[in-house]
Amino acid sequence: MLIRLILGFLLAYLFALVGVPMARRAALDFGVVDRPDGHLKTQKEPIPYLGGLAVFVSFLLSLGMIFELDSELLALLLASTIVATLGLIDDFGVLTPKAKVIGQLVAVFVLIRAGIYFHLVFLPLPLRMILTILWLVGLSNAINLMDIMDGLGAGVSLIAAVFLLAVACLNERWVVAAFTVALIGALLGFLRFNFPPARIYLGDTGSLFLGFSLGSLAMVMDYTRNNPLGWVAPLFFLALPLVDTVYVSILRMRAGKKIYHGSPDHFPLRLRKRLGGSTTKSLLWIYGAALLSGSAGILSLYLDVRQTLILVAAALIAATITLIWLAAVDMETKS
Repeated sequence: MLIRLILGFLLAYLFALVGVPMARRAALDFGVVDRPDGHLKTQKEPIPYLGGLAVFVSFLLSLGMIFELDSELLALLLASTIVATLGLIDDFGVLTPKAKVIGQLVAVFVLIRAGIYFHLVFLPLPLRMILTILWLVGLSNAINLMDIMDGLGAGVSLIAAVFLLAVACLNERWVVAAFTVALIGALLGFLRFNFPPARIYLGDTGSLFLGFSLGSLAMVMDYTRNNPLGWVAPLFFLALPLVDTVYVSILRMRAGKKIYHGSPDHFPLRLRKRLGGSTTKSLLWIYGAALLSGSAGILSLYLDVRQTLILVAAALIAATITLIWLAAVDMETKS
């Protein structure tokens, strides 16, 4: 199995190296580009989308060519394909937010029909279903909201996928491991073109696909073998997009803005301002935070209940202090 995992990773990586430039040319030919607006989009020239399409196709080809497709993997693939298709339509600018959410709910229904949902036995079944819907729809849009800087959405997703792969190997869940290594390979190949200065963006195709896929993978593994509170591990793995979504939502509601309307409230943008405007330096700090948070998630698998609660409390305190510090950047700039 190890050889197949390595082959799956390499094949996805090579497909992405070849496919991303092709997607870039296609996006430029069809005008599927992100144009600077002087407000949120500050790049010097239009940057093509459709990088996410190349990531998805590279992932799909690798998975189909190397691994056997059982019913669970097929359900994950079908649901992820639905979400990626929604994102592709949205990249062409013809999908409303309401239609996008409805499509995501259809994808969630596919997973639930296949028996893929939160199996937290201490919760009643209806609550588990509601939690599954909120988790998958929320995380899909969390990655989408956070992908506002070169290398950000893909890099954070790559780090989360590495930690999910580690848990899959610990659980001997080779179906999940196969899905994850193909995702990692495709993302690594894409980052070759997306790291600052980016030559192509994920677009909604990629960000929605990544959020939904990572959320789905996080649900299908056992975290409580050694620790009853081990289920907090995926929250650590995916903490940054979740925190940014909550952070942006609170700031926008306080300002009387709609949550889905863009504004420079994201913590990565505020961090970049704190660091003198360097995108690369900001990315490295964010990658470091993602690695630290993911490591805390792995650690939580082996702690007892008391130690886990202390770890969660420490993480919440650290995150709150950091976000308050970042929120103050506008006041300091005005003064």
